[in-house]
Amino acid sequence: MSRFAGKVAIITGSSNGIGRAAAVLFAREGAKVTITGRNSERLEETRQQILAAGVPEGNVNSVVADVTTDAGQDHILKTTLDKFGNIDILVNNAGAAIPDSEGNTGTAQSIENYDATLNLNLRSVIALTKKAVPHLTETKGEIVNISSIASGNRATPEFPHYSIAKAALDQYTRNTAIDLIQHGIRVNSISPGLVATGFGSAMGMPEEVSKKFYSTMATMKECVPAGVMGQPQDIAEAIAFLADRKASSYIIGHQLVVDGGSSLVMGLHCQDFSKLLQ
Repeated sequence: MSRFAGKVAIITGSSNGIGRAAAVLFAREGAKVTITGRNSERLEETRQQILAAGVPEGNVNSVVADVTTDAGQDHILKTTLDKFGNIDILVNNAGAAIPDSEGNTGTAQSIENYDATLNLNLRSVIALTKKAVPHLTETKGEIVNISSIASGNRATPEFPHYSIAKAALDQYTRNTAIDLIQHGIRVNSISPGLVATGFGSAMGMPEEVSKKFYSTMATMKECVPAGVMGQPQDIAEAIAFLADRKASSYIIGHQLVVDGGSSLVMGLHCQDFSKLLQ
């Protein structure tokens, strides 16, 4: 039997990248899935990929909605409950490093950029989680939040608002994990490193520049020690692990780093000691 047979999963931001890969994986593994995003064309691409994997059409609930709004959150939950009857898994994946409207970086970024970034990466997660908790309590469900290694103790000076939002999301994960386990709900998070998704384009990079960025970073061991760029499927598999109670039942409030070693790198690791010793 597929590991998510009989389960209902909501995956936000599933019109692209990690969310799309997770949606396809969960559906292929037997879950009924709500896919959601703001772009109807890209969301339809996700739906078609799910159906191409042999998933019955009735197992997919496609919802065009803005998760940063109360109306969008309510629509996602209502359509899921109307179609499937319950909610077992919530994957809070929607997020982005939103470019400043005037192209500023660092401390020059506007307060409006801060508000938009925190709204998408943090507030929407808090709001949707709060609304989903009564339903997840009934099913003793799972929540997986998607954070980033940008939340760690290394600086990200160009996009401070994004790293602030993800750091706060990590603490929210820990707090809610302890608060909600009394109701049988497990909360954990994933912190991806560099992953070849539409993230670069969302930050304003042209498609070709985004591809070059990812391919170049993968060759730099001081950036990605594994030597290969992470793929959405890599993160999707980690999400599925944390959402699978049989596989991860004793893991609560954990931040699982999936980054090819990027967050472990120190300056001395970047040196070729064989050459230095010659």
